[in-house]
Amino acid sequence: MAKEKKYKTILTLCMIHQHPRVLLGMKKRGFGAGKWNGFGGHVEKGETIEAATRREIMEEAGLEVGALEKHGVIEFEWQEKPEILEVHVFRTNTFSGEPQESEEMKPQWFEVEKLPYEEMWVDDKYWSPLLFAGKKFTAKFLFDSADNVIEHKVLAVNSL
Repeated sequence: MAKEKKYKTILTLCMIHQHPRVLLGMKKRGFGAGKWNGFGGHVEKGETIEAATRREIMEEAGLEVGALEKHGVIEFEWQEKPEILEVHVFRTNTFSGEPQESEEMKPQWFEVEKLPYEEMWVDDKYWSPLLFAGKKFTAKFLFDSADNVIEHKVLAVNSL
């Protein structure tokens, strides 16, 4: 990957998966606007990664989730940016409440076999099949300035 000095930002991502369906949100503003994605975001100072995941799901979809299972850690890097995004990926199948649209996300259920990959981040097609199969993984992606994947590595692992 790139050689210059980089710094990491820790983020969360959670897929609400009740087979054969998954709840995604259409990002309405900010980074990733116009793409379907799972729910998540920044970890605030003093907050655990799991607590951040729960908070983000509540803020973005109005849902209180049950048990979170960690499935992956993905590093996203862009050629021209000094930041690496370290995303901790979770899956849950339990929640209370009904999905609600927020200022940031518009939730919608999709069949796992019919995900709108053409309207998602291009990397999702590389790692999400592992998540939906219940496997754990690590991944690294390098993007160009137009968000095209230049390099990628996805590995199934026994534990994280």
